[in-house]
Amino acid sequence: MNVCIIGAGYVGLTTAAVLAKLGHTVHCVDENEQKIAALKRGDVPIYEPGLAELLTDYASRLFFHHDKQTYVQEAEVIFICVGTPSDSKGKPDVSYVNRAIADLTPHVNDKQTLVIKSTVPIGTNERIYNHFKNEGKHIRVVSNPEFLREGSAIYDSLHPDRIVIGLRHDDDRSLSVMQTLYAGIHAPYVVTSLSGAEMIKYAANAFLATKISFINEIARLCDAYGVDVVDVAKGIGLDGRIGPHFLQAGIGYGGSCFPKDVAALQQMAYEQNVRPYMLEATKTINDTQINWYVQKIKRTLGHMSTKRIAVLGIAFKPNTDDIRESPAVSLIKKLHAHGANVIAHDPKAVLPNVDVKQAKTIEEAIAQADALIVATDWDEYKQLNWAYVKQMMNGNVVIDGRNSLPREAIMNAGLNYIGVGRG
Repeated sequence: MNVCIIGAGYVGLTTAAVLAKLGHTVHCVDENEQKIAALKRGDVPIYEPGLAELLTDYASRLFFHHDKQTYVQEAEVIFICVGTPSDSKGKPDVSYVNRAIADLTPHVNDKQTLVIKSTVPIGTNERIYNHFKNEGKHIRVVSNPEFLREGSAIYDSLHPDRIVIGLRHDDDRSLSVMQTLYAGIHAPYVVTSLSGAEMIKYAANAFLATKISFINEIARLCDAYGVDVVDVAKGIGLDGRIGPHFLQAGIGYGGSCFPKDVAALQQMAYEQNVRPYMLEATKTINDTQINWYVQKIKRTLGHMSTKRIAVLGIAFKPNTDDIRESPAVSLIKKLHAHGANVIAHDPKAVLPNVDVKQAKTIEEAIAQADALIVATDWDEYKQLNWAYVKQMMNGNVVIDGRNSLPREAIMNAGLNYIGVGRG
């Protein structure tokens, strides 16, 4: 099929690469001329494992453009993959979606299918359909939310748990179009209304965020009672009704999705006079997790103004360079504000405008450190030679902000291990 994708960001590029791999001709359009020029040169603006290789391997049917008109008119399927960031109150800003729709309106025709992959407030897709209808355009509108994890987005796209398709009740063509588009991907289809698909997206992210906040609250109790939260997570995670995923206590969730989507769903609830008690609690626990953990660090180290602290990790999670809402960045800022001499390191991410040194190597970061904090659980941090770390450091405190390090190996090396709720 001939596909046009509006938006060359994280979701747009991943979608473009995967659809090209599936055999479709893909034209990816973005208003950022510098980004398009870079992509044409083969420079990928984000780090995502496997993405650059796919863009190279399928370059013969994957094209990047700044001008959209021609490619929109010729496409059988058009994807909207633009951002919907939060405004100051937590509501999704759909201005990029609105602008994309306005730009598309003069050029689309009744034979095309418009797929909204952007995460949009409930009711947005119906509004988009009615907009085109009022303009005399009877284009079919589909809600097809993405469920990608940064760091494994290519795998998630090719091996999804489910494919959610939201349709209008009178649309008898779009499902077969989407099944043709995703031929070769084997996953159950969940077919629902346009608003149902929008709600599924928000509910999925909110539930996962809630699991993280739940285990972090349990970790606080575990600290108080001298219990190991890892044992607790294993004990409850083996229950099939609960499951083991997203039960790793740490310094909180971040990224481009969970904070934004939890806040957005809260605001949508308020607009309907529904009090979202669980969402409020999920957000409150996450918002206070860094402060709670900084207090724990202060109790361990004492006056931080005399301490050199190595923080390993800047990205919000491993295998990405994304620092949006990163707990690691928040931790670095808090420690710096408390007067600590912080030296940060990350394999891919770059520290934003903070007066903190970023080391080029792990060794540079940990040299003469009084304490070492792992804030992002990259594999290279989990596989450190702890005897060597002990020799490099001035102090002996290793703080595991992700409960991802080998506690016994660290203690056997003569270091003092401190985790999150480890008893």
